[in-house]
Amino acid sequence: MRAKQLLRNQAGMTLIEIVIVLAIIVGMVSLFSGTIFDTFGKSRVSTVKIQFSEISKALDRYNLDCNSYPSTEEGLIALVESSAKCKNWGPKPYMKKQLLNDPWGNEIIYEKTSSSDFVLISMGADGNEGGEGLDADIRSDAQE
Repeated sequence: MRAKQLLRNQAGMTLIEIVIVLAIIVGMVSLFSGTIFDTFGKSRVSTVKIQFSEISKALDRYNLDCNSYPSTEEGLIALVESSAKCKNWGPKPYMKKQLLNDPWGNEIIYEKTSSSDFVLISMGADGNEGGEGLDADIRSDAQE
């Protein structure tokens, strides 16, 4: 009889033990998920910078063929669709259309700043001008 009573007292966990284990698990998940999301966000920023480099190369090829960069009004779509303004366009698009959006799905902004220069802008994670952290704008002319 005494052996049965000892087994009954030791079988299973108490409610307090279960709550403590769950609290530890939740704490560990929240600790690691912040690091994972931060790393994922930083990789998107790196991806934008790589896209800027590829778009810049495509704009340079366009400039060689058309003797000027697209106007701000024409925008980056000039790399994808031919226009009457450029007689030597192509024969293939300079860029794939889906690469003209940043990793957050927002359109990359192109501004021609002079006859020989331009700037590319991503509005960041929030898609709005300004912001801090991952919401900050990313510019091709920004100093590292």
